[in-house]
Amino acid sequence: MEWIWWIFVFFIVGGFGWIADTGRTALRTRHERRIERFKLQEHERLALEEANKPPEPVCGCTHHLAKHDKQGKCHEDTEVPMEWDENKKPLRYERRRCNCQQYIGPQPLSQIYADELTDLD
Repeated sequence: MEWIWWIFVFFIVGGFGWIADTGRTALRTRHERRIERFKLQEHERLALEEANKPPEPVCGCTHHLAKHDKQGKCHEDTEVPMEWDENKKPLRYERRRCNCQQYIGPQPLSQIYADELTDLD
């Protein structure tokens, strides 16, 4: 029956509070690690989606290949700075035709090789 007094003294001194704090700390750490793992899985999923996308045929002027003709001339408008302030920052822009001349980027597969699907003869 003397062991009950030791439990009572342990309770009064705050021994059970230490156990509860240790449990709370362990649960908080587990939660933080789990959230970290979820974020890493999401980052990995986004990276895989990005890696599986085909390359965009984009010119050096940042316009899509569809905006260029067969000779490479761009048919898109861009904003060109016309006035600058004393810090050489543009104040006013004017819309002009993009003057790039050449497509720089990945070559689409359909223009590299396209076999005839059927022989009609």
